[in-house]
Amino acid sequence: MPTELSFDVAIVGAGPSGLVAAILMAEAGCRTALVAPDALPADRRTTALLGASVRLIDRLGLLPDVAAKGAGMHTMRLIDDTGRLIRAPEVNFRASEIDREVFGYNIHNAFLTEILAARVAAMPLIRRVPGKAVTVTPGEDTIAIGLEDGRTVTSELAVAADGARSALREAVGIGWAVWDYPQSAVVYDVAHRFPHDGVSVEFHTPAGPFVLVPLPGKASSIVLVETPDKAAELAGLSDAAIAAETERRAHSIFGSMSAASPRQLFPLTGATADQFGKSRVVLVGEAGHRFPPIGAQGLNLSLRDVGTLAEVVGAAKRRGEDLGGDGVVASYDRARRIDVRTRTFGVDLLDRALIADALPAQAMRCLGLAAAARLAPIRQLMMREGLSPTIGTPRMMR
Repeated sequence: MPTELSFDVAIVGAGPSGLVAAILMAEAGCRTALVAPDALPADRRTTALLGASVRLIDRLGLLPDVAAKGAGMHTMRLIDDTGRLIRAPEVNFRASEIDREVFGYNIHNAFLTEILAARVAAMPLIRRVPGKAVTVTPGEDTIAIGLEDGRTVTSELAVAADGARSALREAVGIGWAVWDYPQSAVVYDVAHRFPHDGVSVEFHTPAGPFVLVPLPGKASSIVLVETPDKAAELAGLSDAAIAAETERRAHSIFGSMSAASPRQLFPLTGATADQFGKSRVVLVGEAGHRFPPIGAQGLNLSLRDVGTLAEVVGAAKRRGEDLGGDGVVASYDRARRIDVRTRTFGVDLLDRALIADALPAQAMRCLGLAAAARLAPIRQLMMREGLSPTIGTPRMMR
């Protein structure tokens, strides 16, 4: 095999963000390398694709496949289960209020990856390059990515879609601010007696959110946030015990439950990059930002990264510009700063307000939810901005 492979764009990482980036780069006419190991880690989590992300998936012609493997969500129900002196009223966000049939679709990450990978395999401008990036060397005209097997991938632009421990981000010296939360999330699936009818339910507890998100059939994916010690204890329960605990915490709203998957445990952290592009490298997904699983914002924010990148690179391609030149990289960096910063701040604020013991913080949180419950214009604004932010949503996703 040749020791040097040359492309217009090289994407490192083959999770959902990397796969969508590869598809969009190829659609823009770029010869694209997708660099990642053949075998990806098992991921039993689910993703709720919302609003702008659904439009992007539909634009790619993949919405029927996603809808067939996922479950539509038309209502999001928030319940204050803190037991505190000051408690918020229940809030129901309904897609019909903003003229939508559904907010989006909840799908297992493994299924989403399969669907996207099949599209990648069918696109002649994309070449999958198995391997792990071990060296990154930006140059005047290209960037070189050295692989474990001695081969080198060169391109005008490198896209870091390689997660929170991004080798590309570190190689070009982009700073990475990290903070921890006194929480961990237990993630698993359950089957239940009664149908969810497309309703996603989020209980607010003193330790964090406890969320039941619809899956196909009479099943839901669970995100249970607790203190690290308690989360570890829950993750180690037997199937029967975790099912009983889940039903108890859910107040039996879907009837009796049974465990439908092993448990996964994730310490909650937040992080953001100092900038989103430098030295022919741009960051997408968790290479550029990370925060707790609140409001299903993680992958949806990542797909806005990818959509923005496609527009910036597509415009540069049409003008015949250097795809990894300083102007292109700076344009992408500017376009993503406000959306990433505001979304990261908002999720951080919501999480800290929920677990805060201080009465003023509890009062402000309850006041905000009460306004959403009683005032339709505020509730509708929150839904629209949560699905497709006014600032930060690329044109192709509107």
